[in-house]
Amino acid sequence: MTQSSRDRAPAGDAAGGGAPRCPVSPRDAAAERLLRAGRLSVEGRLVQASNATLYCSIEHDGQAAGCVYKPVAGERPLWDFPDGTLAEREVAAYEVSKTMGWGTVPPTVHRDGPYGPGMVQLWVEPDPDVDLVALSRSEDEAVRRMAVFDAVVNNADRKIGHLLPPGDGRVYGCDHGVCFSVEYKLRTVLWQWRGKPLTPEALEALARVQDGLADGALGTRLSELLTPDEVDATRRRVELMLKHRIHPYPPEDWPAIPWPPL
Repeated sequence: MTQSSRDRAPAGDAAGGGAPRCPVSPRDAAAERLLRAGRLSVEGRLVQASNATLYCSIEHDGQAAGCVYKPVAGERPLWDFPDGTLAEREVAAYEVSKTMGWGTVPPTVHRDGPYGPGMVQLWVEPDPDVDLVALSRSEDEAVRRMAVFDAVVNNADRKIGHLLPPGDGRVYGCDHGVCFSVEYKLRTVLWQWRGKPLTPEALEALARVQDGLADGALGTRLSELLTPDEVDATRRRVELMLKHRIHPYPPEDWPAIPWPPL
């Protein structure tokens, strides 16, 4: 989903964007509870998303927010990822983000919805005054964290429009359905740190992921969402990054930048 695809079109007779502005911070544990238990109401669709991607309002126990709902039934088949697995990969990316401690992915759950089971993610409204192209080319530390996260999950589609800066200095990322391949498929617009030493902060985050995969909740959770080979490949990527202590280089046999990059 590119930045322009976050423009909402009406679904049926409903006007897009009907939900109140989110009173729940993406960093608040209440956000995940809201996504799991809330009542979903489809307000519109994201018009340029390649898979069925719906903008919804969600309400529960006096709280209301906007969210993205991607039903598994609306996923288009891909040649390099098993059918019907994109929603679970989005949730797996969120679980890795939580373990790293950076909150780079908005709260994301897998649940039933109006069109069947799928991924539901808290809506993050990007600041329209932020130049996303300039941000993607910058040395911003929040963007650098995103680059490390993408290397861990083997993100095959980090476009500029997948960066969501709400204007508070943080940068969130969306669209992680094509992650966790067992083959090295890192494809991103964030190559400015390739080969550079990882920061101490990044090494600490990677160590948390390594521990979580070895004998912690992360390994258990990812085994519910991914294949055993995909979990093992994630473990190996983290081990290599901790061993070499540098940002990875682009793959030699795979396009390094997604198309279109926006």
